[in-house]
Amino acid sequence: MAIRKDWIKDGVSTAIRLALAVTFIWACIHKIYNPYEFGLQVATYQILPLSLVNLQAIVLPWVELIVGLLLIVGFLTRASALLTCGMNVMFIVAIAMALAADLHLQCGCFASAEAGEEMDANLLVRDAIFLVLGAAIVYMRPDRFTLDHLLARRRQNA
Repeated sequence: MAIRKDWIKDGVSTAIRLALAVTFIWACIHKIYNPYEFGLQVATYQILPLSLVNLQAIVLPWVELIVGLLLIVGFLTRASALLTCGMNVMFIVAIAMALAADLHLQCGCFASAEAGEEMDANLLVRDAIFLVLGAAIVYMRPDRFTLDHLLARRRQNA
């Protein structure tokens, strides 16, 4: 019975990890291909000084991609999940500030400004769910389908 429970926990952990990975990889694609447009979207939030907007627009999508890839292979899984938590906190704060300031913006999360959806409180809920999923991965031990698990077993057997 304990073996079956472990497989179920690992299956749930894997599903959460892969869902987060796909989400972050999907989110970074248009940002990487259109850094200028993404920079404009970042600037419209009116949170960062203009001198940091380009840095944010260039670095964030690559961090999203790297974290997504690490989550897929399960390497540095907890650290990657912790980074997703940090990014989701940042997204929640930015969206909440924009909503509080009554800025009518496109999110810029998964698509260009033209194709994006206008921000509303649902985005806060979505990002809070991603935050909880990331925290669950940080909390759980690496599942058997991760490179982290394989490396840990090799260290034990060495």
